[in-house]
Amino acid sequence: MQLRLHPFLIIFSLLTLASCTEKQAIIFTEESITAPNNTIVEINIPMAVGDSKAALLINTTLKKRVASELEFNQEIQATNTIEANIENFNSEYISFKNEFPESAQEWEAQIDGEIMFESPEIISISLTSYTNTGGAHGILIISFLNFDGQTGELIQNDELIENAEQFNQLANPYFDEAISEKKDMYLDTEKFILPQNIGYSADGLILLYNTYEIAPYAAGITEFVIPFDKANSYLKFDGF
Repeated sequence: MQLRLHPFLIIFSLLTLASCTEKQAIIFTEESITAPNNTIVEINIPMAVGDSKAALLINTTLKKRVASELEFNQEIQATNTIEANIENFNSEYISFKNEFPESAQEWEAQIDGEIMFESPEIISISLTSYTNTGGAHGILIISFLNFDGQTGELIQNDELIENAEQFNQLANPYFDEAISEKKDMYLDTEKFILPQNIGYSADGLILLYNTYEIAPYAAGITEFVIPFDKANSYLKFDGF
């Protein structure tokens, strides 16, 4: 006797196979992190939902980076949790106030995360960290973290670009335009170098230099955007 499959079962099987092979998007939710007796640190970052390997890896990387932004002792930053470093930050402030009770200086720290871009292939997250522990001004640092959308692995800048030399030629005019009104403040404008932070956004590829990276404090943060229709041919992960 010949076995015949019902057409509905065939269609159902094909749809099931397609859904299994389709690239799954990672869902994020915002999480606020604090510690007991904390009064001066505020942290709000996106966290991947679920217990997949990709989600867990992304969350581990994010938490390590946030913890390092609050670390006083750089030798142990890799082992401390965010909560432990929040407590340390508060304790250091209390010690400071005890030693200098006449000081009106208030400490603060705020770290905010934002998903700039998300596709099945790549996820770009920005972390904006501001800490103030005295001095003439606080410290503002923006970091771009790019993750493989399927594995959760952190993607380094040299893994984003296909041909660094040609990409530099593309990016250089955008850089020159970004600094044109304050070019005399920059340390060396003759030799173009890529910034430490490159990330994807809805507007295109963002390149960002933090304060002091290529110019003094007064120059502030330098950033510019290259539209994806210009940049995609040089990128290993297409934007849209």
